[in-house]
Amino acid sequence: MLSNREQLQGILNKANQYARLQAKASGASIYYIKNNKRIREDAEGNKLEIVFDATGNRRELEYSE
Repeated sequence: MLSNREQLQGILNKANQYARLQAKASGASIYYIKNNKRIREDAEGNKLEIVFDATGNRRELEYSE
């Protein structure tokens, strides 16, 4: 069972890398959640945290890990 899990993890990592390359090549952003924060990573690799205020207005702040 462990080797199947490791194989699956390897496949998922390759899919993630491929999706990132495709997004970068097309100039698209990637959206994901990390450390309970919404992150937008643009094609140049800049990471921005997406936050919403009490009225629902969206803002993007520079994200630092």
